[in-house]
Amino acid sequence: MSATMTSNEPNHLLNQHSGRPRELAAIIHPSRFAERLDASLAASTVLQLQKTPRLQERLVELLLGSELVLKGSSWGRGALLGHDPHRAALLAGGIWHARSVLKLVSKHDLAPLIGNIGAEAHAFAIRHVSSAVETQLIVDPEQLSQRIAHDGYACLGAFLKRASELDRTRVLLCLPVGTAAESPAAEHHKAAGQLMSLVMTHLAAETRPA
Repeated sequence: MSATMTSNEPNHLLNQHSGRPRELAAIIHPSRFAERLDASLAASTVLQLQKTPRLQERLVELLLGSELVLKGSSWGRGALLGHDPHRAALLAGGIWHARSVLKLVSKHDLAPLIGNIGAEAHAFAIRHVSSAVETQLIVDPEQLSQRIAHDGYACLGAFLKRASELDRTRVLLCLPVGTAAESPAAEHHKAAGQLMSLVMTHLAAETRPA
């Protein structure tokens, strides 16, 4: 897992136009294409293929299947209202480990934690500490960052189980291969409803027009 977990993607990653195969091709995680095409392909090569207009629709069909691609005309903003799934996962993971987040107060500990999960997820966790799931405290900021990402992805994956196949697949394809979103545990299924409700309320408030 990368040491830096904050996303550089736009907040509204899966916008209302990303239902179209070409736009979707541009935001699918490169590891998804590499997995299906050739795992030995260099990242730069995959990105080049991903950005080639004449290949984009075929690449999306390769991952989604022609039946789901044909449903593209009815795609809306999807299960996350068009927001970056990585961001949503960090928000959920922050709540999961909010007790530990609250305990890290020194500058020495806060700098790497916020550097990894972002200031938004840090503040969101503290705001919702009453909904924290994990009771065992983690005092190492790097380890805490990794657990926040892991449990956040798992909660996202559990949440997506309730979405349509199309919406679930669209979100998962924008995440790297092998995240916990692909195999959430029973504890994540149990807690995902409450945690993702808080996350979606937060994202929905941001999405609503002023």
